[in-house]
Amino acid sequence: MNIAIFGGSFDPPHIGHEKIVYESLNYLDIAKLIVVPTYLNPFKSSFKIEPSKRLTLIKDLFDGLTNVEVSAFEINHKRPVFAIETVEHFKSLYTPNKIYFIIGADNLEKLHLWHQYNELNRLVEFIVVKRDGSILKDGLKVLDTVNIDISSTTLRSELDLKFIPSKIKEEVKSIWLKD
Repeated sequence: MNIAIFGGSFDPPHIGHEKIVYESLNYLDIAKLIVVPTYLNPFKSSFKIEPSKRLTLIKDLFDGLTNVEVSAFEINHKRPVFAIETVEHFKSLYTPNKIYFIIGADNLEKLHLWHQYNELNRLVEFIVVKRDGSILKDGLKVLDTVNIDISSTTLRSELDLKFIPSKIKEEVKSIWLKD
């Protein structure tokens, strides 16, 4: 069995995240895709939407997809969790033949700085989601069918609801207006 792990802040979840999941299900030879919202990204110092609310939004967004699991693993730790911890957890839980780890092209520049990068690189095959203008090295497995130029960072500065999936748009709007 092959699995894919797609971690992220999802602060807020947007149509790019949604499309990454659907494209990964079509493109990768996997039995399960595990979406893992972070409590707090190890490279960040804060979040806009509380972790438990982001978890609920992601669960609502992917509800009904039988081969997608939304995991509270990182959020339950109530601290930043390194990718290697998450990978080792799911490796021991499922004993897969292969683990794909989905990252955005914006992460490539700092990937070598990730905690225990060499061990992580040994355990997973990285799948890079290409963004407009991103230049990628040869040899990387690339998911280039997403083609949505949006980031949660941009959305946090000014919420543009056209980038929020319709399935969770009203929830995000109500959360945003409360904060």
